[in-house]
Amino acid sequence: MESRVPTCRSHLLKQTEAATRAIKWQIKLLLLLRVSVLSLLLGVISLFQISLPNLFIVPLPHILVFITAVYAFSIISAKLLNITRKYCLFALIQILADSILVGIIVYFSGGSHSIFTFLYFFPVISGGLLLFKTGGLLIATFSLLNYILVLAAYELNIFSHLPNNWHQIINGLTNNLPQMSIYGLSFYLVAILSSLLGQRQRYTEDALDAASRNFDRLTQLYKQIFADISSGIITVDNRGVITSFNPAAEKITGYSARESIGRSISRLADFPLSDVGRERPIIRIRRKNETRIPVGYSWARLNMPDGCDDCRVYTLQDLSRIRAMEKKVKQSEKMAAIGEIAAGIAHEFRNPLAAISGAAQVLQQDDKTSTGNISLLKIILRESNRLEEKISDFLQFSKPAIPEKQWLALENQITESRDILTQGGKLPIDCHIETDIPANLECWADPHQLRQILINLMQNAAQSLTTAGSIVIRAFDLANSRKAAIRIEISDNGSGITGETIEKIFAPFFTTRKSGTGLGLAIVQQIVKGHGGEINVTSVPGEGTTFTIDLPLP
Repeated sequence: MESRVPTCRSHLLKQTEAATRAIKWQIKLLLLLRVSVLSLLLGVISLFQISLPNLFIVPLPHILVFITAVYAFSIISAKLLNITRKYCLFALIQILADSILVGIIVYFSGGSHSIFTFLYFFPVISGGLLLFKTGGLLIATFSLLNYILVLAAYELNIFSHLPNNWHQIINGLTNNLPQMSIYGLSFYLVAILSSLLGQRQRYTEDALDAASRNFDRLTQLYKQIFADISSGIITVDNRGVITSFNPAAEKITGYSARESIGRSISRLADFPLSDVGRERPIIRIRRKNETRIPVGYSWARLNMPDGCDDCRVYTLQDLSRIRAMEKKVKQSEKMAAIGEIAAGIAHEFRNPLAAISGAAQVLQQDDKTSTGNISLLKIILRESNRLEEKISDFLQFSKPAIPEKQWLALENQITESRDILTQGGKLPIDCHIETDIPANLECWADPHQLRQILINLMQNAAQSLTTAGSIVIRAFDLANSRKAAIRIEISDNGSGITGETIEKIFAPFFTTRKSGTGLGLAIVQQIVKGHGGEINVTSVPGEGTTFTIDLPLP
């Protein structure tokens, strides 16, 4: 037992903040008890001194001085307690001072006949509780020596005259030997018992503090897991009444925890409790908005300390998004298969279409062809060319080319794209194009695909101009923002796009023009995403439209 007991110094080096607060509180309690007990006892002595003046030899003014000195010493000690960090040494000094104070009281209240000798037990008990076995035995020894000196001084009346020889001192102590032996033995016995009690109390406080900190840590961990886990967690009692409801369950069901706790879980669904094997059961639950969603769930019984033998915990997983993704994947697979077939058919159409177009051109150049037939041949050629463009766009959309990126001077790319549109007659004569591009600004892109993006967007902007208007092309580096990219903005002051239309403009085969294929913007978006970039559009009907393209830098 003794080998496991730490000394006060080693224990204080390892103690927690809670243990430090505990020993400071014990020392403060010691100071309070000193003042309270001594004030009470000296008050009783003063009362007897007044009523029975011949009983004590100490004048009343001396008692008042003693009480004042005790108060002053206690106040100074309380102030020093807030400064010192050596609590064991401080406690030892205070307990030794208490033993000296008790000795003074015993001496002036009758020595061996004093009724206050029992006060020696208070410092001994305090030493055992605060300083453990070593401190308790030290205080017991000091108190015993103190008591012996007090008895010797009282018997010899040392304050009146000095003894003539050592025999007189020895005779005085011999007369009080039985009394000193009994008190000495009692001091050591009380010191040992109080030290054992103090050690047990300290170990209990440390264990309780450690258990409390572990419990707080586990509670915090449980709360964090319960709040942050993505699966819904619902606990119910033996009547099926919900007792806890985590945020994920709130998100899945649409009900808040306040609305759910105390209500029956059957409001959500009737969860079967039969064993369904390894597969996780799926059930459709009713959300707050009366919709039903598929939910995968599992359950287990809870062993609660209150004796609830049928408490359960349910874990829920929302499968609606997974089901929607499955449908999208199936739809994508179907569309991919259809796209491959359509691409093959479109590719096969090009050969007979080329033959028709070539034959029409030959007939158009023949001198024997009549004027009326020449008009029909022009129609055939025009529609053949338009159909060829549609097939080319469709094939490009169905089988996008992998971009071969390189550093490009952006201003040159915009100039070339504008010249292509101008030479092809696809820009109105009264359309004015303005550019705001820093000199030497370069982007990382495929040159052919970048020109295709610019031509499509500039052509769309020109077609939105109902009267003479302008197209503004700006470009700048986003290096100072959160992402490293080149931003290109193409704006016009045309008719704009309505809110319903703007949500569909990137959808394949969606167009608002009779002659459009509906693939131009879809191909633009596909190319931008192939470069790892983003494309966005903002528009105000009647004021104009702005397309924003971000092309990331390597």
